[in-house]
Amino acid sequence: MSILIFLAVLFVLILVHEWGHYIVAKLTGMRVDEFAIGFPPKLFSWKKGETEYSLNALPIGGFVRIYGEDPTKVEGEADPDKERSFSARPKWAQALVLFAGVTMNWVFAWFLLVIIMVIGVPTGITEDKATANSILYVDSVLPGSPADTILPPQSKILSVKSGDDELTQTLPSTFSDFVASRGGETLVITFENQASEIIEVSVVPKTGVIESSPERAALGVALSLVETVKKPLGTALVDATVQTYALTKAIVSGLFGLIAGAFAGTADFSQVAGPIGIVGYVGDAAAVGLTSLLFFTAIISINLAVINLLPIPALDGGRLVFVAIETITRREIPPVWAGRVNLIGFMLLILLMIAATTNDVMKLW
Repeated sequence: MSILIFLAVLFVLILVHEWGHYIVAKLTGMRVDEFAIGFPPKLFSWKKGETEYSLNALPIGGFVRIYGEDPTKVEGEADPDKERSFSARPKWAQALVLFAGVTMNWVFAWFLLVIIMVIGVPTGITEDKATANSILYVDSVLPGSPADTILPPQSKILSVKSGDDELTQTLPSTFSDFVASRGGETLVITFENQASEIIEVSVVPKTGVIESSPERAALGVALSLVETVKKPLGTALVDATVQTYALTKAIVSGLFGLIAGAFAGTADFSQVAGPIGIVGYVGDAAAVGLTSLLFFTAIISINLAVINLLPIPALDGGRLVFVAIETITRREIPPVWAGRVNLIGFMLLILLMIAATTNDVMKLW
């Protein structure tokens, strides 16, 4: 299931990114020959107007094929679409097309953050702010404690009973006091796990669980009080903008810190996740809930935007560097050399993906 969710997230992010290139190319008068999700071999395609839309077998990217990106493929002076080719359009139009993909990734991340804030974000609160909608969560379980293997982390405590007595107010303090006063007794706890299953378990509190209070009976769980906080649309629009900026700043800082560390020999690549690692993270986020999955998708979208702007050939940032050089020198870079440099960049990206995937596999052992 995690793999399917990951592929769905990847499909949407690629679709958003490539749609940015596609729509701006159309708006600036360029001829778009193909809009593709994934890389060949081709699974199926259909043509509408002058553009072919295709879905390919390798779901690791996508592309928009604009006529004239390779000037050698332009048919010549007699070509009626020569002025609609990428290379024939003004440099500002070329730059807009290249920048449009990452812009859409940022806009999409912002849009997801707005949705999250309007739907409501689970937020930790103090007991004095508790309402009827507050939920008691199990944050963690102490290994070897009575609750170990019985109460899973991230589960919602629904009720706690001891014979005819029942905990009437599910707060961290009242839960702790209820348990402490019934050492040696069997408690029946009803909870909802991450799969939304309602489960009833029996557990006996014991002394000696809490190191600082060995005489106090406990189950060995850390609890938090959580409530879903919703924001008005106007507030969500502003707050999502601020958070998109903050996330971008943090990602840029982390990425350049990693690059600097790589040159200095101090980079910790164990924290870098490849495709396999991301599949696991997506599965974990989906297990927590919809807003968690949307938030993780927003983070991936911003990461894609930042990485795509790196001045590496084959990425949008590298191609923007080519456009900048041609603008400054007022001379076209020979297509053969541009193609060779882009091929080297693409091979470098494949090697980096292989290295990240190998790192993911090593973490499994």
